[in-house]
Amino acid sequence: MSIDIDLADLRTRIEGFLPGFDHDREGARQAVADLLFALDRGAVRSAEKGEDGWRAVPWVKSGILLAFRTGVTRSFEPWARGDNPAFGGATFLFADRDTLPLKFIDTDRDGVRVVPGGSSVRAGAFMGRGVVVMPPAYVNVGAWVDEGTMIDSHALVGSCAQVGKRVHLSAGAQLGGVLEPIGLRPVIIEDDVTIGGNAGVFEGTLVGERAVLAPGVQLTASTTVYDLIRETTYRATEGEPLSIPAGAVVVPGSRPARGDFATEAGLSLYAPVIVKYRDEKTDAATALEDALR
Repeated sequence: MSIDIDLADLRTRIEGFLPGFDHDREGARQAVADLLFALDRGAVRSAEKGEDGWRAVPWVKSGILLAFRTGVTRSFEPWARGDNPAFGGATFLFADRDTLPLKFIDTDRDGVRVVPGGSSVRAGAFMGRGVVVMPPAYVNVGAWVDEGTMIDSHALVGSCAQVGKRVHLSAGAQLGGVLEPIGLRPVIIEDDVTIGGNAGVFEGTLVGERAVLAPGVQLTASTTVYDLIRETTYRATEGEPLSIPAGAVVVPGSRPARGDFATEAGLSLYAPVIVKYRDEKTDAATALEDALR
């Protein structure tokens, strides 16, 4: 997307302020404002997919951290809830770094719906056309939410998380955020993924395109995923977070705990399991229904 900011110059300015900004605090704050605008409009992003897969963009994440360092915590003006007497004249007040306001959404330009009822989208979060945010939900700075995605009630898109096209984040779904270390890859959700209710994806985990996570699935850097179809396992390695293959249908499972005491007590440990793969003829709902039978 074309914007009136020289991105090469913006990167140079931000990197120049990383050692310190006491000599030019206003210049640092302007660099932060320009970065948030570029993030907001989709001209830059905090993680990108290249020939070697998804990687963080360190200078962008550094600029987001600079927003916290240069900002001053202040109270923002209350937002009136209109003239509807049902609200009893109530207002909403919040306090945050003055460098990190809420995102301004131009409905004509952006084609985004944020349904009223307690949702917040921070400035510096990109939202593509057709995105719908149901209340209450939260989208943090540096996140990328591509076109046609639904963010359902009580869902979280953490800082710098990358969400593809036509993704469904069901109620209570949580995508973890990460700012530091700056080289650490954030959570990646590729196109056409369905994330079930109360599922959680954290610590840089990648969920490949068209995958389905059943309700309650939890994926972290320490999770081992068992693939019953390909008879293999997936786990994070040194320098590479956990990755779920494209089209995988993942459900909560269990495996026996080790040791005599665990055996005697009949204890099991949580273990997410891939029980099938979607094909071109099955939509997410059908794939999940078949897998859970």
